[in-house]
Amino acid sequence: MARMAAEKVHLTEEKATLLATLYGRALDARSPHPILGDTLAAQVVERIDHDFARTGINRRSAASVAFRARLIDGWATEFLTAHPDAVVLHLGCGLDTRAHRLDRPPGTEWYDVDYPEVVDLRRRLLPEFPGHTTIGSSVTDLAWLDQVPGDGRQVLVVAEGLFYYLDAARGRELVRRIVDRFAGGEFVFDAMSGLGLRLQVLNKPVREAHAKMHWAIDGPQDLLSIHPKLRCTTMLSALDLTGPGLPTGYRVAARLMRAVPGMAKAAAFYRLGF
Repeated sequence: MARMAAEKVHLTEEKATLLATLYGRALDARSPHPILGDTLAAQVVERIDHDFARTGINRRSAASVAFRARLIDGWATEFLTAHPDAVVLHLGCGLDTRAHRLDRPPGTEWYDVDYPEVVDLRRRLLPEFPGHTTIGSSVTDLAWLDQVPGDGRQVLVVAEGLFYYLDAARGRELVRRIVDRFAGGEFVFDAMSGLGLRLQVLNKPVREAHAKMHWAIDGPQDLLSIHPKLRCTTMLSALDLTGPGLPTGYRVAARLMRAVPGMAKAAAFYRLGF
């Protein structure tokens, strides 16, 4: 069989960060002791004509990428186990293979949403499956929600590596509209405080992509004010991550950073129910 031609990719700013996270998952999959084990990500990297070294991701930072994805995968799995006929909105999906990694119940409807050029690339590189729909749109151009049935089912909204790139007012309106449209559900995502955003000048993948971050979330109170139905069921500081595969260097750095005022909220993971 002839080898498929490599895809040339030309993405800028926050769209370009999808290459960094893809490469991080691929590096993890190739490691002797994978944290996430995303072998499909490794296959996709092989099909892209790009100098991935320029993303700023190395084996050390790849472990953090994989650990973040594994945590959110676990929360998503818990929700889908409890609600096997749920609708999933994977916002800012990039080239994430989450829909392929998870053991999705057959009644799940899965929507991957991202910019049109990202979705076009995704369709060329990743297989679709029954119950799967891709939508090419900015997540804050809310007309895309009309393509998703609000028919009384529960919704799982996954927004990994997304919210801090959104304009705060438009991001809040996105959350508000989703809560109003569905009978109930859960948001799972990561966020950064104002301090966390300022510290991104030290984040090489963000610098290399010339990405700009806007929406600071300084704690649950910033989220619960969006809609009266929202409740925060989990807030987990990135400094409190635990589990197999967490790099020793990360544990040591986290212990030191806890002593710095405000660092515990600089980066955090949230579950919001409604």
